[in-house]
Amino acid sequence: MHCGTLVFAQLMDHLPMHTFRRCVTRYEGNHKVHSFSCLDQFLCMGFAQLTYRESLRDIEACLRAQGDKCYHMGIRAGISRNTLANANTVRDWRLDADFAQALIKIARPLYANEELGLDLNHTIYALDASTIDLCLSVFPWALFRSTKSAVKLHTLLDVRGNIPTFIHISDGKLHDVNVLDLLIPEPGAFYIMDRGYLDFGRLFTLNQAGAFFVIRATSNIRYTRRYSHSIDRSNGLLCDQRILLTGIDSKKDYPQSLRRIKYHDSQINKTFNFLTNNFVISAQTVADLYRSQWQVELFFKWIKPHLRITSFFGTSENAVKSQIWITISVYVLVAIIKKRLNLTTDLYPILQILSLTLFEKTSLDQLLMSTHYKNEHSMRSNQLNLFNYTLGH
Repeated sequence: MHCGTLVFAQLMDHLPMHTFRRCVTRYEGNHKVHSFSCLDQFLCMGFAQLTYRESLRDIEACLRAQGDKCYHMGIRAGISRNTLANANTVRDWRLDADFAQALIKIARPLYANEELGLDLNHTIYALDASTIDLCLSVFPWALFRSTKSAVKLHTLLDVRGNIPTFIHISDGKLHDVNVLDLLIPEPGAFYIMDRGYLDFGRLFTLNQAGAFFVIRATSNIRYTRRYSHSIDRSNGLLCDQRILLTGIDSKKDYPQSLRRIKYHDSQINKTFNFLTNNFVISAQTVADLYRSQWQVELFFKWIKPHLRITSFFGTSENAVKSQIWITISVYVLVAIIKKRLNLTTDLYPILQILSLTLFEKTSLDQLLMSTHYKNEHSMRSNQLNLFNYTLGH
């Protein structure tokens, strides 16, 4: 029981504070700090994410209005926007990145048994990137085009639980496919990607590491068919072939056989080609696996408006990266609490409830278990045609 404890404090009780202290020590986060510690910074930024604050002045005003409760929230120092801005600018963003990764390691086992509607026990990852547009004059370090700046959020999502397992923050110029060089392939796992990641040399690296991929093919690949498997055409499958690449570069980059599956979506009257290096699972399962790609797109659509990731509280590269990683930490923390309390409510209504009740003293499990909120947005999302996917976010 948390009788008399603020909801915000109950949330933060789920943080592994010993791990946070190790991260602070690793990067000397509290070196020469007299009052506003790294924990104070994290709690203020976490409060901003949970309550949808728009600016540093907004954070300062709200916390000062509840000044008598800040101590009970865990915030020991006085709140000043200048102090918070300086902390976001000078304290190493890798501290927040390491702590977010520690939370991810806690969350993933909690969702390991999530049902996906697929007859597969493999780990399934969806890889994609989202671009966050910025003002060139304010963020000159994130040059994207001659007239604008941007940062890209490259994310590898564990489809079970929609937990991000790998995140790379770059300027807008980094091409999506280059992120494949940063991944450490997991043998036996499936990597689901759109055609923007089609690079046969990099795909062959995944294959050599024992990982599987399902990727949408471009229309200009050159190949020769070696064998065609029988298929059930009633569900939209058109062919299931074993092929060899014949392009001058592609056959050198990927010298082994590939599996090509052609699928027709009758609802939009459009045909899709998928390539995979797995020859065991059914062709229908390959088409169903590609639907998992939509999960990472939903993750971007969910996290950017519902957590403050597009309204930055600082303009330096360090401040932007710190805020993004703290945003990920808050997202994963709520996901952890959802499992620990055995909640069936979606994350969005949980965040909506928390945004209005952080200063209350209701028991957290009582507060969140009593809701019967239905997320109509999620219900509509489930009806989207998952193959109607376009590049460019």
